[in-house]
Amino acid sequence: MKKQFTVLNKAIVYPGYFRMEKYRLTHTLFNGGWSEEISREVFLRGDCVAVLLYDPHTDKVVLIEQFRAGAILKPEAPWLIEIVAGGIEAGETAEEVAYREAREEAGCEIKQLTKISQFYTTPGCSAEWLTLFCGEVDSQLVGGVHGLAHEHEDILVHVVDFDSAYAMIAEGKIISSMPIIALQWLALNKQQLLQLWHPTIS
Repeated sequence: MKKQFTVLNKAIVYPGYFRMEKYRLTHTLFNGGWSEEISREVFLRGDCVAVLLYDPHTDKVVLIEQFRAGAILKPEAPWLIEIVAGGIEAGETAEEVAYREAREEAGCEIKQLTKISQFYTTPGCSAEWLTLFCGEVDSQLVGGVHGLAHEHEDILVHVVDFDSAYAMIAEGKIISSMPIIALQWLALNKQQLLQLWHPTIS
């Protein structure tokens, strides 16, 4: 089967800071032939970066907590435990965004950075493409409330033992996808990461 699709029409539904586009399209089917015309809205967030901040000397991670409008349909949980993240602006690399967001959201300086993966976050409705990193930090220098006032950010920083952070997934205290993916990656790859960053302490 040759996978193909044809865009019949594209219209901008909402042209704000985030953009919504509506597509009319058709695509090939696994059993042969082409689909009927389909109408789909796509949310354009832009390319983004997230970074799990990890201190290999203390085995602690830096997590952040903030109010998320997307979680208000479950009113018991609109304040989410997450990892540092942000959008890639014009002229920036994904690595530069990781360093910038670590400073802005957690007051951290990243010492070195390792790429974990790249993936679509919610491809059923959004074009967001995420680059996920793990960054080394000194957790002893971290804490407080951070964020940019002009972006209405109010971000509380938590320094948590890795085992405690990982347990928060099973306990339902971490319910956002990026920290779940990042913490599970670290659980599987911690020894390889230590060998890469600091062979003497692995």
